[in-house]
Amino acid sequence: MFHFILNIFPNFHLQLMARPNADHFSRAVRHGLLWMLLAAAGTAAAEKGELTFCYENENIRPWQYRDGTGLNFELLDRVAARLGLHFRYQAAPWKRCLLDLKGNMVSGVLDASFKTERQENGSYPQHPANPDVADPARALHVERYVVVRRQGSAADWNGKTFERLANPAGAPLGYSVVDDLKRAGIAVDDGAPTTVDVLQKLLRGRIDAAILLHGEVAALLADDPALAGKVEVLQRAYAEKPYYLMLSHRFTREDPELARRIWSAIALERATPDWQARERRALTGRSAR
Repeated sequence: MFHFILNIFPNFHLQLMARPNADHFSRAVRHGLLWMLLAAAGTAAAEKGELTFCYENENIRPWQYRDGTGLNFELLDRVAARLGLHFRYQAAPWKRCLLDLKGNMVSGVLDASFKTERQENGSYPQHPANPDVADPARALHVERYVVVRRQGSAADWNGKTFERLANPAGAPLGYSVVDDLKRAGIAVDDGAPTTVDVLQKLLRGRIDAAILLHGEVAALLADDPALAGKVEVLQRAYAEKPYYLMLSHRFTREDPELARRIWSAIALERATPDWQARERRALTGRSAR
């Protein structure tokens, strides 16, 4: 496709950069062709064994950091070595990652929990007994959502329902747990993009409970003793979820065998005693670094 586009439009790269009122290309046409060009380049890279994965440009400790370190990258680098591939990683806001996955601009997206509607964006490893859901055995990792409240607050979670919430519960924008809370009939404030922002809302009394990923909360409390004295994590977790490497529909359609091998290699690496010990150390030490 890449050579086809260049053969038809030999000055394509120059026309893409033309002013919005250029005679030859409207803005919409230039945008569409740019997507085609980048997608073609991505396909060519995949044919050479190089795949590009997008990840959220926020810390989700110990699994991934903004700078491209963390357990997810360590695990996938092991997978790449096992399969003779090369993975490249690019950071972006979460919604941008999903949009680029849907547009086949990247081969995959890291750390996505399963949501039925997300299957419009890309593919999960299918469960062998139920192809409508993802296979937790081939997830990157499993993480808990914990409930955090202000020290001395009466707000509580009994494992089934919230008690004594005078204000909404809070969770980060775009996280799958937001939909879970809403389906349970719980008022949710999901206007904050990060765990730190949600905790600030909790401290200001705008929400009475924060539902957050355990690893990131544990790291924040370990880093900030003052914060640890202002909030407390309840013993009962709200939920436990597997997190996956999603792959683009184009990739799984054009090379389903390689997609299967990547997901299977994730499961094989996670099952090794070496990796299990690595994960335990990171979780106990509250950091992957």
